[in-house]
Amino acid sequence: MAIVDPNMPYDVVIVGGGPAGLSAALALGRARKQVLLCDSGPRRNQRAAHLHNFVTRDGTPPEEFRQIARQQLARYPNVKVRDLRIESISGAKGAFTLRAGQEALEARRIILCVGMIDEPPPIEGFQELWGHAVFQCPYCHGWEAKERPWGYLARDSAMLHFAIMLRGWSKEVTVFTGGAFELPPHDRADLEEAGVRVETAAVARLMHQGLSLQGVALSDGRSVACEALFIHPAQRHVEVIAALGLSLDQDGLVKVDPMTRETSIPGVYAAGDLCTRAQGAMFAAAAGIHAAGMVNHELTAALVKEGLL
Repeated sequence: MAIVDPNMPYDVVIVGGGPAGLSAALALGRARKQVLLCDSGPRRNQRAAHLHNFVTRDGTPPEEFRQIARQQLARYPNVKVRDLRIESISGAKGAFTLRAGQEALEARRIILCVGMIDEPPPIEGFQELWGHAVFQCPYCHGWEAKERPWGYLARDSAMLHFAIMLRGWSKEVTVFTGGAFELPPHDRADLEEAGVRVETAAVARLMHQGLSLQGVALSDGRSVACEALFIHPAQRHVEVIAALGLSLDQDGLVKVDPMTRETSIPGVYAAGDLCTRAQGAMFAAAAGIHAAGMVNHELTAALVKEGLL
């Protein structure tokens, strides 16, 4: 086991306890590092009934997934899991301070796995149906709604090709632009050639019965049959990430080195949804173990050099 400096109790503090953070904690725990996983809600996927496309866990409820992961982490005495909200991070590589209320935690390295906050559009019915009939990812939810009329609410023209991909699950796909942007003629032609219907009128509300979507009501009084609606809503970072001043990419996501997953702040690494538009449990878990491996490699060398191993 690592020799631990009493003034530096944690080799790594992981902020965020979703698939990325849990995977990182497991890898670092098995690498004999002193790890603290800090987790606090709300969960980004809390409205989803099941987790999909995670081999051996397909169809598992998200909370059950977390429970199993925590049970497995409990086997490692060098890993602690706490339901703790990190409010600020300061310091530098080798000597970070994380604050949670009146409590201060010290860590040599940090892995950020806090995800993103979705900002749904102000459309009547959207909040009620989010995670039940309104989704982001067809790989996560498409099978259960296959062969029904689908829709895609596009925020700009850059993602219109996404609607063509949806044709793999449904023959009836409609793109709703909501009047938010001009539809380029070549994009319209591509969509129509693929059998995708285009509606440019503003969306007035989502028609539903309970948690079942029935159609999309347009501002001109018409309605379009739709039982599953896909959207990539605007997203923002949680406060602790925004306050760090990390370098962001053109989409506003945290920049990481593709090999090491280190951010623009030395000693601070990141994994999961806050770094990529490829947002899903399996992607996040893979990024988490990637980050953990890189942190372990770099940190072990530093600890040996300092005579702490």
